[in-house]
Amino acid sequence: MSDASQPRLAPGHEAEGKPAALIAWGLYILSIPSANILVLVGLVVAYAARSTATGLAREHIEAQIALFWSVFWWTIATWVLIALSAVASIVLIGIPFLLLFLALWFLLSVWFTVKSVLGLLSLLGDRPPA
Repeated sequence: MSDASQPRLAPGHEAEGKPAALIAWGLYILSIPSANILVLVGLVVAYAARSTATGLAREHIEAQIALFWSVFWWTIATWVLIALSAVASIVLIGIPFLLLFLALWFLLSVWFTVKSVLGLLSLLGDRPPA
């Protein structure tokens, strides 16, 4: 008897889930040019393919979902800081902080894109995600 809450990491056909994982990584890579809209599409693809993927593809899909949610919460935190510093910039004190938090948000977006490229390269090389 199998537990439905546990991931299926049993070896299956190597192609199971790999196209979906490739598509999701590709959509994640396009996050900056698409203003993060394609990341949401990539997340939907990852969630949809998770139940049928096995082995290495399943590991990549799980890594994609975890990457999205970690970056999502960090993005929310930086946007809250940006909003607070924008309000504080009315009195000219928050302008350096506004610039700092905007730079942090940009670096977070770049890190997400680089991590997605590395994930795609490891999937193409048939290695587990880093």
